[in-house]
Amino acid sequence: MSLATTLRDLQVPGTPIVVPNAWDAASARMVEAAGFAAVATSSNATAAVLGYEDGEHAPVDDVLAGAARIAQSVSVPVTVDFERGYRLAPEELVERFVATGAVGLNLEDSDPATGSMIDVSEQADFLAAVRAAAGDALVINARIDAFIRQAGTADEQVRTALDRGQRYLQAGADCVYPIGVGDLDLIATLVTEVGGPVNAGYGQGANSVADYAARGVARVTFGPMFQRHLYAKFADALLPAIAADRNPFTA
Repeated sequence: MSLATTLRDLQVPGTPIVVPNAWDAASARMVEAAGFAAVATSSNATAAVLGYEDGEHAPVDDVLAGAARIAQSVSVPVTVDFERGYRLAPEELVERFVATGAVGLNLEDSDPATGSMIDVSEQADFLAAVRAAAGDALVINARIDAFIRQAGTADEQVRTALDRGQRYLQAGADCVYPIGVGDLDLIATLVTEVGGPVNAGYGQGANSVADYAARGVARVTFGPMFQRHLYAKFADALLPAIAADRNPFTA
């Protein structure tokens, strides 16, 4: 069984795969050692490691090299936050991405440079082209940005997310990710009406994995939150302690 098939089969509505987001080979190995069945990355977190802001500012060669180091460091499936594809044509995207050894990728439907939503037909065509080029070799997680981009009124955002989710699944996505949704009733509605696997973001932990499972979610991820939490401790506790000549390891 290929790693892509493994990841795809683990996305079970109501029994979600929990996929912690790593940012380098060392953190990916920690995720695997802790017993998780797959590793995700966060574009925000990996861009920070490379010295860039999120939003496709990091050079694509560096992003792909980082993905390869992570994928080659673990034996479980790796799925990469690949933003909107770094302006690569679908065939080149698939060829270069598959070469990293990662077997899944997030593709978002807003322009990282402007924040504007991509036309739904254009995005569906893009996802379909990636699927055609990849066959079953990649697990496509189609991100829906209607909520974080505030695309219209609250009701319009829901309608937009449902329409896009359905169309992305029809285009060949394996899972859809309506990022920025924490309301459990809304998540349940999206799961029921989209008609396919849904990825929920854990956020700051207002909801538990069990809460998401009860609403039919198929995948739970964490974005850059683990890295942010650890880096905040480094910046706010450890470094100030040593600057004040206190033992940082007892802070």
